[in-house]
Amino acid sequence: MLPFWIALQFLSSLPVRLPGMPSPQELGRSLLFYPLVGLLFGVLLWALNGLLLGTPTLLHAVILLSAWVLLSGGLHLDGLADSADAWLGGFGDRERTLTIMKDPRSGPIAVVTLVLVLLLKLAALLALIEQHATIGLILAPLIGRSALLGLFLTTPYVRAGGLGQALADHLPRQRGVQVMVLSAVACVLIGGWSGVFALVLAVPVFFGLRQVVLRRLGGTTGDTAGAVLELLEVAVLVGLALA
Repeated sequence: MLPFWIALQFLSSLPVRLPGMPSPQELGRSLLFYPLVGLLFGVLLWALNGLLLGTPTLLHAVILLSAWVLLSGGLHLDGLADSADAWLGGFGDRERTLTIMKDPRSGPIAVVTLVLVLLLKLAALLALIEQHATIGLILAPLIGRSALLGLFLTTPYVRAGGLGQALADHLPRQRGVQVMVLSAVACVLIGGWSGVFALVLAVPVFFGLRQVVLRRLGGTTGDTAGAVLELLEVAVLVGLALA
């Protein structure tokens, strides 16, 4: 179960301690457990939602969103911010985009992007709470983290060295495809028609975002993977809220 603990430590702010430095093979296998971490996030958020029943709706939604951000430690929001800055400042140039993405500072475009994404999530959560349709709390994290596995399965990793390269090089691809299928089945079993709708919405959004990344960079980075996850979560939440 070490790959699961690696995945949980990397994707969450939960207090997970590993027995030592994982091997590259264990890092690669940890990708297989990303959907399970997403499911765990969803169950925790759904349970919190149950505890908040009766709370004023706006406060209810803000607490849920805050817990969501805290669970991930803002990891993927950071990737979204870096990607937003790089996409605008890179002027279509691959190397310039990659260079800006490595800069830890956030510019105005990053801030605006984060505000808009968080506002969309908050508004969608408000709508779902009012509609008593909070199954999206499970579906969105599950689909978002499954998308990370899907991205590494289908897209070259363009930064040599580091954690991302180890993940890409040592991912068991056949098992990865099997996990993706199981994740889709889990969405349908958990969400019923809402799960089917979420998948039908998420798949073209995923491939559209993947195509944008491929055109600019020729592959993915950790930052663009985080951006894809965040944008997919928003798309699923907003789509379910409007359905």
